[in-house]
Amino acid sequence: MELMDKKSGIVDYGNWVAKKFIFIPASLVIIFSGLSCLSLFFLIGALFFIIPTIYFIYAYFQFSPGGGNLQSKIRDLIFNQLVWDGNGSLLDIDCGNGALAIEAAKKYSGARIVGIDYWGGQWEYSKETCEKNAQIAGVAEWVIFQKASAAKLPFANESFDAVVSNFVFHEVQDVMDKRAVIQEALRVLKKDGIFVFQDLFLWKRIYGEPADLLATIQSWGVREVKLIDTSRQSFIPGAMKLPFMVGQIGIIYGRK
Repeated sequence: MELMDKKSGIVDYGNWVAKKFIFIPASLVIIFSGLSCLSLFFLIGALFFIIPTIYFIYAYFQFSPGGGNLQSKIRDLIFNQLVWDGNGSLLDIDCGNGALAIEAAKKYSGARIVGIDYWGGQWEYSKETCEKNAQIAGVAEWVIFQKASAAKLPFANESFDAVVSNFVFHEVQDVMDKRAVIQEALRVLKKDGIFVFQDLFLWKRIYGEPADLLATIQSWGVREVKLIDTSRQSFIPGAMKLPFMVGQIGIIYGRK
């Protein structure tokens, strides 16, 4: 399993379902159940919050390595489209606990890998966990982690040979228009460099029509860009294909 490394220790890549999404509705179920003897309203409330509690427990299990291992499988879709020889440097934007950056360092030994994230309190990720995971995986020598916003990357134009990101652009709080996050990611990519971004690109409320999104990206001077629907992968259970989960994910990839 991915969790165990040849070196001693266990990598902790976290879970895309923050524990608060389980604890909050579960707590409300307990509270309302305790008060249900006072009013039918509280019983209805308890039954109402049972639904999200069960769903998020299920989703947590599906994402975890000990369950459906969906996080790993979805992350690997990035590598399926990353046609890169490993020469030079790669940037992982909003790296979380370092999963994509560390796996890239394993795959492209000798490449310089940089992972950035804001590591706010909303999610259970940290720079310290990234660095610990890199040590456990035996790639700390090739991976650098630093705090930064995806909306304003602290790098010069055309700094990286490859830029990747997995399922995070929609979470960037610094800008309303998430297309601006894509543009910023492409700014630091070298001419003729490779990019692979996976996010909720099929959710029109966030990114608009896919054809319009691709046209906008091309208008920024990108030579080649394609979009594929990754939500239809056979390994993704139907219950996980809700829009706010992974039902609207797609990969935008190409060459600048």
